[in-house]
Amino acid sequence: MPPNDTRKGTPKPAENVVDLEMSTGADSHMGLRLWLRMLTTTNLVQAELRRRLRAEFDTTLPRFDLMAQLERHPEGLKMSEISRRLMVTGGNVTGITDQLEKEGLVARDADPNDRRAFSVRLTPAGRELFDRMAVAHEQWVVELFGGLGLDEKSRMHQRLGKLKQHLIDNLKS
Repeated sequence: MPPNDTRKGTPKPAENVVDLEMSTGADSHMGLRLWLRMLTTTNLVQAELRRRLRAEFDTTLPRFDLMAQLERHPEGLKMSEISRRLMVTGGNVTGITDQLEKEGLVARDADPNDRRAFSVRLTPAGRELFDRMAVAHEQWVVELFGGLGLDEKSRMHQRLGKLKQHLIDNLKS
């Protein structure tokens, strides 16, 4: 169950969630237990990254993610492309872009080939802020995974890559 699942009462804060996969029972399929452990771990890392982004930069993870996409594409991206890359609705992208534009961190440029479309790009102020956030974010991720040795991280990365490829090969949309 995700940390905020309310089926058994009040939501549990992420910091109180230790091993959700153990609630499945010892007889549960290992695939299910693995999925729940990966989900719990992801939720714990995300919650901490969200907390630190808020505390250090007074920003949110969705804003950081949108700026990260724009940093990779200095020429800018159409709103629909940002939405696709972030796997969120166009309305979510519009709301975040509106906020960032008001703060002078992104600019919208009319698309010369499509008068209905806009390209969004980081402004110099946005690029400077994102660069600072990206350095901190990378340090935080390195710290959060510090409990694993290099060999352990490499093996886990390789095994998750194998699982990812299996899913890509076998799940046809």
